[in-house]
Amino acid sequence: MTRGRAALLLKQFNEILVCPLSKQPLRLCEESNTLISDALGVSYPIVDGIPCLVPTDGKLIETPNEDDGDDATSDSKNGDVRERAPVNP
Repeated sequence: MTRGRAALLLKQFNEILVCPLSKQPLRLCEESNTLISDALGVSYPIVDGIPCLVPTDGKLIETPNEDDGDDATSDSKNGDVRERAPVNP
């Protein structure tokens, strides 16, 4: 499958795919070939056209104002999504 066709399929699936942690919609970023959860600031990789939505595969997106000395922010710099993500029972 070509990358263009995979992107087209992902756009169609984007209407039903949600972040596994926040349950909010995901945004396709064709530049980085990832799905972005704007609710949590997490990106999930797309490998061979398949979204990897396992929470431990998610990477925190760094923002310019992250270096404010907040303990929660400094704990999450290791990329562990579980530190910030809400857990549904």
